[in-house]
Amino acid sequence: MATVEKLSIALTPEFAADIREAIAAGDYASTSEVIRDALRAWKQARQGRAVAIEELRRLWRDGTGSGESAPLDAEDIKRRGRERLAARQATDR
Repeated sequence: MATVEKLSIALTPEFAADIREAIAAGDYASTSEVIRDALRAWKQARQGRAVAIEELRRLWRDGTGSGESAPLDAEDIKRRGRERLAARQATDR
């Protein structure tokens, strides 16, 4: 690492014990390594959430921009689903 900044953090006893166990098991060489790995995972999760939120926003815009809604006819939906299933089963034979 070219440059580092030292920070002081407070952890619950459970987190501190988890870190010590990971080091004792040989999974990590140091506390700093555990924290850096955790921060990379946190950063990746945040980026994933940001992508998911943007996708939801896009889908919302697509849905609201697609025109007026109409009442659903559950019986018609089921009928069309049964027809599709029957057609698929007929082609599988």
